[in-house]
Amino acid sequence: MALTLRSSISFTNQKETKPCKTCDDIVSASSVCFAKTKPSFQRLGVRVKNSMQDVAHDDANYRRRKKEKGREEEGDGRRVPVYVMLPLDTVTMEGRLNKARAMNASLMALKSAGVEGVMVDAWWGLVEKDGPFSYNWDAYLELVHMVQKHGLKLQVVMSFHQCGGNVGDSCSIPLPPWVMEEISKNPDLIYTDRSGRRNPEYISLGCDSLPVLKGRTPVQVYSDYMRSFRDTFRDYLGSVIVEIQVGMGPCGELRYPSYPESNGTWRFPGIGEFQCYDKYMRASLEASAEAIGRKEWGRSGPHDSGEYNQFPEDTGFFKRDGTWNSEYGHFFLDWYSSKLLQHGDRILASAKTIFQTCGVKLSAKIAGIHWHYRTRSHASELTAGYYNTRFRDGYLPIARAMAKHGIVFNFTCMEMKDRQQPEHANCSPEGLVHQVKMATSAAGVELAGENALERYDADAYAQVLATSRSDSGNGLAAFTYLRMNKRLFDGDNWRHLVDFVRSMSEGGRRHRLPDCDSNGTDLYVGHIKGTKKKQAQEAALV
Repeated sequence: MALTLRSSISFTNQKETKPCKTCDDIVSASSVCFAKTKPSFQRLGVRVKNSMQDVAHDDANYRRRKKEKGREEEGDGRRVPVYVMLPLDTVTMEGRLNKARAMNASLMALKSAGVEGVMVDAWWGLVEKDGPFSYNWDAYLELVHMVQKHGLKLQVVMSFHQCGGNVGDSCSIPLPPWVMEEISKNPDLIYTDRSGRRNPEYISLGCDSLPVLKGRTPVQVYSDYMRSFRDTFRDYLGSVIVEIQVGMGPCGELRYPSYPESNGTWRFPGIGEFQCYDKYMRASLEASAEAIGRKEWGRSGPHDSGEYNQFPEDTGFFKRDGTWNSEYGHFFLDWYSSKLLQHGDRILASAKTIFQTCGVKLSAKIAGIHWHYRTRSHASELTAGYYNTRFRDGYLPIARAMAKHGIVFNFTCMEMKDRQQPEHANCSPEGLVHQVKMATSAAGVELAGENALERYDADAYAQVLATSRSDSGNGLAAFTYLRMNKRLFDGDNWRHLVDFVRSMSEGGRRHRLPDCDSNGTDLYVGHIKGTKKKQAQEAALV
């Protein structure tokens, strides 16, 4: 197995200091011993008295330290478990576990670092590839057994979206072929922008309740998939598999695909575009406008909302005093965001029914759209379906919808700082995270976090540590690190991860590795030189 580990100390069960002695230990250690020559009674009395005073003093110190430790653990010092996302191509297009030897070595290393578990995407395009109701979970079963063997936990994402075309996508996994066949017959099954550009990342929520997938509705298809997963992995739910993250849009996030990177359509920090031009979404918009006696508002989305790579002030709709804040703007944005919330509610209600007796947590992910956050309109959030502006909290309704079903609110960009962002983009990831922490706290829903981009530096980890605390809004119930690859196991990157996991396990109280571990730790997976080059090639994570 291609794994080397050289360390001055162990990653687990490290004892940096001796444990505090109990009162009984101290009494035993300081008991009076008599020499052969009898000391005077007075001398003996002084010795006993001093010994008992020392015992009382040490016992009082022990009780004080124990009380202080308890207060720390009750406050912001609560443990935050850390998970690590597995590679996107953990399961191959042929339905096999990818590079199983390297995976085994990597899981062993993660366990040694104190990681709670790992996260994996259960791709709809792989599992139900061969036809409706034809599920192949074999590779995922193999992974579950491997995770169990190493004493780790598993978070599984019900990934009903395609892989490819977005930030960090390193492989391509389309929707199932039989679904793509239906889309080719009826292109309105997928999201469409104002210019007619189709996006095959995810089925349009406009047809959630229509039997457009060989006699089943999309929500029924998602429910059948989750039911098959439950029945296949029943023996591992609640023990090895501890969380099901329910995908509800592109990248598994509850949002519209308003900023697609494929083919250079969108570039940071463009405002994106509304995705409401397939025939099902247009029919819904028309019906909503007619219901309030404003038929003309239902003919189309905003005509002046600009294009993917424009800035708010370049548009009539999103500029400082634009139509986003008009009566028409309120109508359209309320309809657009409400459709997204209804989509989430339908799928989460089904997931809750399917998994409610299985002992697993359910979670849903919300995108951290932090660019143009400091403008009045928050244009980038609006096109994604989050009706969040200078005058309206768009995350509280989402948090309340999740609280209704007991869902964990999973949020990204936890590692980002405002000062690290380009000034012209009007970013505020810290302001956004703070708003989400307050919204989830008010709604009474658990908050979990992820990093949005691959980061290996101490600054990013320190920002997550700061965010994890509950001093302003919700603290984090868990954190999932993106993502496991070869770079993660390089010397400095690995040491930063180990330090971070320890800090999260201690409520953020540790800020750096002890000196004894800063020089001797060196763990590589699939990166062994010389005579072990062949084994390294077999175990390399790509």
